Amino acid sequence: MPVSSHVSGFPPLISRHARVLVLGTMPGVASLREQQYYAHPRNAFWPIAAQLYGFGAQASYQVRCEALKANGIALWDVLQACERPGSLDANILAASVVPNDFEMLFRLHPGIERVCFNGAKAAALYKRHVLPALGLSRELLYFELPSTSPAHAAMSLQDKSTAWRRALDMPVP
Repeated sequence: MPVSSHVSGFPPLISRHARVLVLGTMPGVASLREQQYYAHPRNAFWPIAAQLYGFGAQASYQVRCEALKANGIALWDVLQACERPGSLDANILAASVVPNDFEMLFRLHPGIERVCFNGAKAAALYKRHVLPALGLSRELLYFELPSTSPAHAAMSLQDKSTAWRRALDMPVP
């Protein structure tokens, strides 16, 4: 029996104090299986966040999520659903893309001032499918960061961490 390539994302991991929104494209196979953001064991997101916010990268998922929320960091994905065989962003079928409702998210969370894209594909999908229809009464700062995916192995963990630290740790104007 063929495996369906239709995938749907998670609800946002967010608190009412969120000031930074980290956006991926769509959870990969490991994340969907575990029902956890960035669940692939070689994804660098949790080790980088652990360095920045002082929690154990191997702590329980609940502890890691609470640490992010306590530091004003929210997680979500640009896409609500799409057709994608496997985990690679390059395999997302363009005609199948359904973006998340950012208009509602930003209305419900007016403290978000910064959006950080986990990789170029997340930024490109947001610019193409979200930004043109987004009617916000406030300015947001946008940062395209190197993907934490193990598929993006051209950059070292240290270099990824440095780029992420600059975007996540910088003071909000």
